Amino acid sequence: MGEEELHQLINGCVKQDRKSQKMLYKAFYGFSMGICLRYAGNRDEAAEVMNQGFMKVFTHIDRFDTSRPFKAWIGRIMMNVSIDYYRANLKMAYTEDLEKAENVSEGDLTDKNLNYEDLLAMIQQLPQAYRTVFNLFAIDGYSHEEIGEMLNINPGTSKSNLHKARQKLKQMILKAEETANKTNYNRGMDFNPIVAYNGIDVRTTFFNNGIRG
Repeated sequence: MGEEELHQLINGCVKQDRKSQKMLYKAFYGFSMGICLRYAGNRDEAAEVMNQGFMKVFTHIDRFDTSRPFKAWIGRIMMNVSIDYYRANLKMAYTEDLEKAENVSEGDLTDKNLNYEDLLAMIQQLPQAYRTVFNLFAIDGYSHEEIGEMLNINPGTSKSNLHKARQKLKQMILKAEETANKTNYNRGMDFNPIVAYNGIDVRTTFFNNGIRG
């Protein structure tokens, strides 16, 4: 979509034109759903959060600064709505483990590299508290201090939950590789092993799929 067409849609949405709202929704559906999927536990939950996000987009679009990228603006709204949803539906209390957390490094997730769909599915299986911190730190690039302010927790708690998220992902990834190896061995077929990755590669994977806000 060209800049001129986008600005026309934005102007139409400011005037609450239903056709413009529908076209903007369709144009940014995939991008917005991708962000919500990372934070949600399943597609239905992601769709619910995304629709709440679009309600905010249409309600506050008159405040959008047209000198700034619209995609970044709508992406930030989708992320914030996802975090709000998390706060409202928190089912798990945060636990602190400062001694372990202080030793957490980016290299602790040097496990295996999956394609986008497999990695997304595994992230969705994480407990909500772990999933939220993992997304904010490893994919969206926020610091533990910033995450603490966003989620009303201290940085040590954020580090601890990131560490636990990585450990759970490591277990899921190793199990997936073991299953794949057995399946291909039993079939007598060649197979491509899953390659090692770190936190930077995770971020690149989602960015390349048009997911990062």
